[in-house]
Amino acid sequence: MKVSLDTNVLLRLIVGDDESQQQSVIEILEKAELVAITVHALCEFVRVLDRRYGVRRSDISAAIRRLLGVRNIVANRPTVEAGLNILEAGGDFTDGVIAFEGQWLGAETFLSFDKEAVKLLKDQGSSAKLLPST
Repeated sequence: MKVSLDTNVLLRLIVGDDESQQQSVIEILEKAELVAITVHALCEFVRVLDRRYGVRRSDISAAIRRLLGVRNIVANRPTVEAGLNILEAGGDFTDGVIAFEGQWLGAETFLSFDKEAVKLLKDQGSSAKLLPST
């Protein structure tokens, strides 16, 4: 069986707030030949853990890294790593993902009204520009 996980499945696995659902996910992961985790699901996962559950960014990063270490899990690792780099620097996982994918698509500069995102991306060597606020 080859499966792709929805965000709510990832949350049940990691948060464990519903023991029977968590056990179901564990059983599926153990039996699956391949488990695909999309970047979109991880963006939602990070946002929900941060905003709804109040999980520390370091713990979110560690959870994603543990998931990526599971033998049958596949993900767009370069994009996920870009998101993790920004998350671990104190920023938003999704900003790292957006900047990386934009560059992959041919963009040269990440544009944003978000001062923190622009600073963190520049600190990591990416071209980023802060747009003026009105």
